[in-house]
Amino acid sequence: MRIVVCGAGTVGGSIASLLCLHGHSVTIIDADASHVRQIDEAYDVRGITGSASQSSVLFQAGAGSADLCLAVTGNDEVNILSASMAKAMGAKRAVARVYAPVFRDLSTFDYQRHFGVDRLLSLEHLTALELARGIRHPGSVAVENLARGDLEVHEVLVTSAEKGVGQPLKQLTMPPGVRMGSIHREGQTWIAGAEDKIQIGDRLTMIGKQAALDEAKELFCPHSNTKSGVVIAGGGETGYHLASLLDGPRFGVVLMEQDRQRCDFLAGHLKHTTVVNSDATRHANLEEERVGSADVFVACMGEDENNIMAAVEAHDVGAQTIMALVGRPDYAHVVGKLGIDLAVSPREVVAKQVLGYLTTGPVVSKTRLSEDGELSILEIDVVAGAAVTEHVLALLKLPEQCLIAAVIREGFAKVPGGDDSLIPGDTVVVLVANAAADQLVSLFAGPKT
Repeated sequence: MRIVVCGAGTVGGSIASLLCLHGHSVTIIDADASHVRQIDEAYDVRGITGSASQSSVLFQAGAGSADLCLAVTGNDEVNILSASMAKAMGAKRAVARVYAPVFRDLSTFDYQRHFGVDRLLSLEHLTALELARGIRHPGSVAVENLARGDLEVHEVLVTSAEKGVGQPLKQLTMPPGVRMGSIHREGQTWIAGAEDKIQIGDRLTMIGKQAALDEAKELFCPHSNTKSGVVIAGGGETGYHLASLLDGPRFGVVLMEQDRQRCDFLAGHLKHTTVVNSDATRHANLEEERVGSADVFVACMGEDENNIMAAVEAHDVGAQTIMALVGRPDYAHVVGKLGIDLAVSPREVVAKQVLGYLTTGPVVSKTRLSEDGELSILEIDVVAGAAVTEHVLALLKLPEQCLIAAVIREGFAKVPGGDDSLIPGDTVVVLVANAAADQLVSLFAGPKT
């Protein structure tokens, strides 16, 4: 694929490295000639010096014929503008990285739709999602996020004979907004059907919104929603996003932040989180905040060294599970020896996300669901003239191993019914067996010209 990367900093460089490793043709743009030269010398890429917000530079980079344009400079406005222009020039997909939460806040303005960008990507939010994935209860062995984080995919291990076990799925009263996706049993994975009965030992995939999923899990794993105590060290964007994701009755969250002014902001935006003005790298402060009694301690401050120091101190005072944000690859072999249970790298998080965008046609992203690779979750755009717009969902001739789990329309996601129709501009979240993926995608393709 032909890919244009705007920005040759830490994020852009790691993306370029990943894409070259997978054999893609990469052009990278940066206003700093030294950054371009470093990337050009290290990887097999085409480097261009200039501002990605200028049409002439994008034209020189071939953005109009690119399969994907990734705008990941350090400036939000430049990223949105360059991705928007690349899309207007003819790029098949355009993704912009943003830092400020306002750009992803649909309550004020839909920047993504207005500027015609396929995705607005927050590295800090994605990192927080990865940390939240590790914090969630033991009954959830996998968590993925779709539809701008509005939908989640949870995988639940059935460990005891609860009220949902042994009954056909059609007889179960599932919470509104939840779809049973797949069942994994004895090495085989398939999309759940109405007649399937859940057994002990099954791994179930469910898709929906977090609150509804928590309720649905009670049918199969009643101890999954036990309240946990979480201490977050660092109230920057990652810490703020993480606290927001956990902000509710299931978690007792304490957020430690050293900057007093930032504490005022956090306290005003997090309803159920206790915000403490304190330095989490100091042993005495951790003891004062009773970190030793916490179920989970998460260090997500700005510097790797501070995160590692705080994590070690938290382990020393007795926190049960230790997590830390660690960006430098050369620290990877050290963290496990220091008692850190989970180290999350923003580079690896964004790499995983970018690989999901390397799709063609109407498919926006693809996420492998099962370890055996038999099932995937696709986010697919609905285009004018596509076969899926001709009938209501109940009358569509979809492949047998296929489930339309959700429809995103004008920024809002919902679980559709059989009487619902798809219209151009919708984005559909579909769970499908890989063997049937091509047949499914053909129904979403527009008319041949």
